Amino acid sequence: MKIAFIGIGTMGAPMAMRLLAAGHELTVHNRTRAHEEAIAKAGAKRAASPKEAAQATDIVITMVSDTPDVAEVVLSDTGALNGMSSGSVLIDMSTISPSVTKEIAAKLAERGIEMLDAPVSGGSEGAKNGTLSIMVGGKAKVLEQVKSVLEVLGKTITLVGPVGSGQLSKAINQVIIAGTYAAVAEGIALGLAAGIDIEAAHKAVSGGAAASWILSNRASNMIDNYYPLGFRTRLHRKDLGVALDAARELGVPIPVSAYVEQMETSLIKRGYGDEDLSNIARIVREAAGLKLEG
Repeated sequence: MKIAFIGIGTMGAPMAMRLLAAGHELTVHNRTRAHEEAIAKAGAKRAASPKEAAQATDIVITMVSDTPDVAEVVLSDTGALNGMSSGSVLIDMSTISPSVTKEIAAKLAERGIEMLDAPVSGGSEGAKNGTLSIMVGGKAKVLEQVKSVLEVLGKTITLVGPVGSGQLSKAINQVIIAGTYAAVAEGIALGLAAGIDIEAAHKAVSGGAAASWILSNRASNMIDNYYPLGFRTRLHRKDLGVALDAARELGVPIPVSAYVEQMETSLIKRGYGDEDLSNIARIVREAAGLKLEG
């Protein structure tokens, strides 16, 4: 298929590379144009704007940072909408506001363009390995039309409802992992403060009811007090903002998520926003009086 991929960042770059390697004809655009260079060397075409990238394509995929960014790259004068043809499909894989997603879908529909909101979970590792979990909002027939493309990117592809439902599902995901990161950080700090063999304790609890992806893949960061990038803290804080807004609209209290958002805000203000989200353990370690340097 002819695909335009807009947003060549930490997640978008490996996703676009996978599509190119799978044999799709790929055109890319990124606001920081230098990010296009590596994938262009691998065979992708470069476009000066989202509009140019979207011309003569079957599918446009957007993977950018926030709600205003998606609105800009889709709806502006140089946005993808003005380059797409009736019958083509926009797949937004960013994490943004469900209500704005519906507004964008309505404007696309006026031009005969279908939209799926398909945010992902699985971090940069999942993007590189094609093992992302993809939560899709939209029409079943449209998903079937583009499913072979999404299968290059994800291991689990689930239609969760109409447009906007994918974003709501991602909000649920971010709420759950927020609490899990905080709980793992607290458990690790408890073990460190007690002076037990924390590696052995980690192994022990990983085999029981506490088992989780975060415990298996990020507890070692918390033990070492070292937080190499997997998923940026500042991006998760943005995602939690989306979830908190949705919760307020629906009248659902999510106090654990509100607390974790405060922790992340503090980390960002202190210059840790580009570390992996497991750096929530920094705050727990400090509160426990544990060694602060890795």
